[in-house]
Amino acid sequence: MTRQNDLDTVYSLLDDLESTVGGMRKLGDCDGRMNWPDRGIYFFFHPDETRSETDQPRLTRIGTHAVSEGSSTSLWNRLRTHRGAQRGSYEGGGNHRGSVFRKRVGEAIIERDNLEEEYPEWGVGSSAARELRMEELDLERRVSEYIRELPFLWVDVDDEPSSESDRAYIERNMIALVSNVDTEAIDPRREDWLGHDSPVTEIKQSGLWNINHVDEDYQPEFLETFESYIDRMPGFA
Repeated sequence: MTRQNDLDTVYSLLDDLESTVGGMRKLGDCDGRMNWPDRGIYFFFHPDETRSETDQPRLTRIGTHAVSEGSSTSLWNRLRTHRGAQRGSYEGGGNHRGSVFRKRVGEAIIERDNLEEEYPEWGVGSSAARELRMEELDLERRVSEYIRELPFLWVDVDDEPSSESDRAYIERNMIALVSNVDTEAIDPRREDWLGHDSPVTEIKQSGLWNINHVDEDYQPEFLETFESYIDRMPGFA
């Protein structure tokens, strides 16, 4: 099997997953009262960009959570952090220091719009004082607007937190498969994809909002594991 074949298989499985959960969602329309699995893997797509040979939306971010032993983070908690705040002092914004996804999107906006002087401490440290967070709120809101409009899917993979979990295994291999780093550029990204403005080379080259695993080889056998979890998924309500 070639990488092209394996990519086609991934997207076919994602089509099956979409049918199972009743369609893609957007974080702007989601809340914690929905029937989320405790643990899983999420897949974000570009809202206006498709694969080269089909009308399937292109994958743009693959992620999971709770892969460290003892971690109690749930799938929805991770998604909510990416979504950002809907009320309170930081309404419409969020905390990019708690979400690498938000951090990377913000970096690309800063680079594209020459905002380095306005946000010199973006991404610095693991926490920030209220004053700095208020200074960064406008950009946090722009990040939220971007991420909340990305269609996404999720798959229930409820194994124990571990770097050897099936969640980590599927995430790692799917990123490696979809990434265009040091390999044939399949499904090349549109020129206006925001990731092209990222200061991070791995994002620009891979075509993903991911950095880890983008330059690794993948194990085709992971596709069988991924399919097995899709087959176990109940409908979503």
